[in-house]
Parts: sequence; C-alpha cells; structure tokens
Amino acid sequence: MENTGRSSSSSGTEENSAREQDLLPPIANVGRIMKQILPTNAKISKEAKETMQECVSEFVAFVTGEASDKCRRERRKTVNGDDVCSALTTLGFDDYAVALRRYLQRYRDLEGESCRVTDHENKAGSSSTQERD
Repeated sequence: MENTGRSSSSSGTEENSAREQDLLPPIANVGRIMKQILPTNAKISKEAKETMQECVSEFVAFVTGEASDKCRRERRKTVNGDDVCSALTTLGFDDYAVALRRYLQRYRDLEGESCRVTDHENKAGSSSTQERD
C-alpha cells in the first residue's frame, strides 16, 4: 500500500474543526446577543451567527494582544481589566473603553460590598459559635 500522507478517514478534519469551535464563543450566546438588537420578528441565518462568532473571536484576540503587549512592556504577567480598557483606547475604541471602565467600576464596587457582607457574616457566625461552646 502506498502512503500518501493523508488520513484514511475524515476524523483529522473533524478534530481540527472541533478544536477550532472550542476557541470560539458559543454560537447560542452569539445568537442571543444578536437577537437583543434586532426587531422581534427578525430571523438570523446560521451563516450570520457563524460569521459574527468568528468576528467576536478575532476582536477579543486583537484587544487581548494589545493588553498583553502593555503588560509585557511593564514587565507584568497578569492582564487585568484596566489593561483591557487601556488596549481599547489605544486601538481607537474609546466608546467601548468608557463603557467598560464604568462596568468594571460597578463590578469592583459590588465585589467590595459582597466581600464586606461575607466578612461580616463570617465574624457573626464565629462569635455565635464561640458563645455556644
């Protein structure tokens, strides 16, 4: 038998396709976000969802690459939300950066509140346990 370098089955192509799909955001989520913007009677083709899925993935990689470059220049290993906001500004997506900074601040405020509540509950729980002993 002659070896042509090809796989005897199409599983190699299927594996590559599966790996590629793992790198993309879930198509159901992409479709759900697209539907939020469109009129209720609008329909979205599978091709449109797949195209948007690839665009979203490219955009995220583009912004992440810029944020990563900033971290590398500053000799840091961890990319944080501020780096992403800075990358958006650097790349000319100022409107997105403003919205993301606002979201990030609200997120941090809520995280701070939940940490304070958890700490308070933990302290209250431990003092009541000590009282019973």
